[in-house]
Amino acid sequence: MSSRRAVTLAVASVLVMVLALVGSLMPVPYVALMPGPTSNTLGENDKGEELVKIEGRQVYPDAGHLNFTTVTYRGGPGSRIDLLTALRGWLDGDVAIVPEETIFPRNESQEEVDEENTRQMRDSQETAQAAALRQLKIPLSTRIVIDAVQKGRPADGRLRPGDELVAVDGTRVERVGAATELMGKRKAGDPVTVTVRRSGAEQKVTLRTAAGDGGRPVVGIVLSDQYKFPFKVDISVGDVGGPSAGLMFSLAIVDKLTPGSLTGGKFIAGTGTITAEGEVGPIGGIQQKMIAARRAGATIFLTPADNCSDAVKARPDGLRLVRADTLNGAIQALNAINTGKGEVPTCR
Repeated sequence: MSSRRAVTLAVASVLVMVLALVGSLMPVPYVALMPGPTSNTLGENDKGEELVKIEGRQVYPDAGHLNFTTVTYRGGPGSRIDLLTALRGWLDGDVAIVPEETIFPRNESQEEVDEENTRQMRDSQETAQAAALRQLKIPLSTRIVIDAVQKGRPADGRLRPGDELVAVDGTRVERVGAATELMGKRKAGDPVTVTVRRSGAEQKVTLRTAAGDGGRPVVGIVLSDQYKFPFKVDISVGDVGGPSAGLMFSLAIVDKLTPGSLTGGKFIAGTGTITAEGEVGPIGGIQQKMIAARRAGATIFLTPADNCSDAVKARPDGLRLVRADTLNGAIQALNAINTGKGEVPTCR
């Protein structure tokens, strides 16, 4: 009996070793999301420079923190994680294992995704400045610029990155939203005439729209709002991409441009995209961002409304969730926390 048991144990051990070896060599189409670094928008970056630097305008100090949060990842096309890493991640409460296409859409290379994240970060900084200045009622002007032209689409070879979009079918536009709305009124296959300004001269280009995602009409251009600001704002975050720090950038700019303290000296962190109108949008990786914030010392976390339900389920101990619907609402919530007066919207 004992020899039979020994043989069984030996065979089982060999099978475990074989499975472990296979698991360590078997790549899987998943990505591991983990808590990333956080940075104080009121402080300095890794190079000792002001993370948000304002020139040409009076600024005011704040001893507290307004940290934006990030998520790091392992995996992706060309460097997939193995099965054992994925299994360990599923068992780790700090890690989220998500399908690869969540981070890397199909038919897009890792380089293309990185370029898109860089563009989103740049655009979020511009939009955050616009939202902050509008919150403070500081005048600024806008224009629409073509960021990229997609290969194989109707605009390919007809329009160029850097062209300024002036009008759609004769209707003047000054915001990306207005241009998108006008374009969306057409059906795929309909013609559309766009007026662009190139090298100081306006020209009209007629294109026939194609079917994009969900059949919506597209011509294959990526647009962004560009703003002319009355003073200089530099945001230096290093190798960080994506749009999710927009809310925290806006708050830092408002805090620096107004007397007093938005933080009340507290360690506040948060996340959320921002529109030029000050509307806060949802982000990904809320669980990992909250963990990163709490580890860094945050006690208050500004949370986009659409992320609240997930945030409540994964909230770390000692972290107060404050719902952020708009930039103005986030400012009012922080003032209410500091003064003890007024309602503080929470995630429920």
